[in-house]
Amino acid sequence: MPIARIALRVQPRARRSGVTVSETGAVTVRVSTAPQGGKANAAVVEALAQALQVPPSAVELVRGHTARDKLVMVEGLTLEEAMRRLRS
Repeated sequence: MPIARIALRVQPRARRSGVTVSETGAVTVRVSTAPQGGKANAAVVEALAQALQVPPSAVELVRGHTARDKLVMVEGLTLEEAMRRLRS
């Protein structure tokens, strides 16, 4: 099964939640949740799963639990397919 590893930057307490990809390929996830008690991390997983059209159980936070820069692993997608879905 393919696995995509995606480095991303999180912006907590944003006005609107969403996922954007810059022209350089940098992924930013904005969540309206405050970073307290893991709530922002759960919101990041949910937003990323929705943007990638995969179940939340397929998205796992690997590194950066307390940082803005995170690494997530997505089961069932290649990196190319994941980036294509995020850009659309």
